[in-house]
Amino acid sequence: MIRVIENISDSKKPTINKHWVPMSDISPNLVLAVIASEDNNFESHYGVDFKAIEKAQKLNKRSKKIRGASTITQQTAKNVYLWQARTYVRKGLELYFTGLIEILWGKKRIMEMYLNVIEMGDGIYGAEAASQYYFHKSAKNLTRDEAASIAAVLPNPRRWRPDKPTAYVSRTKSRIIWAMNRVERPDWLIMR
Repeated sequence: MIRVIENISDSKKPTINKHWVPMSDISPNLVLAVIASEDNNFESHYGVDFKAIEKAQKLNKRSKKIRGASTITQQTAKNVYLWQARTYVRKGLELYFTGLIEILWGKKRIMEMYLNVIEMGDGIYGAEAASQYYFHKSAKNLTRDEAASIAAVLPNPRRWRPDKPTAYVSRTKSRIIWAMNRVERPDWLIMR
């Protein structure tokens, strides 16, 4: 709804392109790509990755570009239950919902929710909508390359497009493909 309001205030036509699909209709390639790019310890943490937080803090002391350490579970909590603003109140609520989600849903359900609610373009939400919009195919049939392209734009999906990658997105996609071979493959993920 925030994007709809933003579009209306910018005199743009508000659109929401979203189509929910079960995990069985999402390519395992996309699951591995988002784990590799967003949260490579997804299977081994309980919602908060303290090692990633520590690493981000060290990098942020030396760099002008701020790096975050939110896990897929934290991002899911924010996208499903909260708002986008960066405040301590929202972050506190995010941690609360993250704990509940980890306890009640399990990793497979968390990933299914994440891949169905994440913004993947301006007004484009979820894996199926993005797959259809950018690659004219079902999310179930995404190749490794296409899945890595989608994951590469997740930090800023309103600026970048997986089907028209910039040099930066192409480099990021290459790193994601490399990392997809090294991340822990979830037991619940069936490779076709």
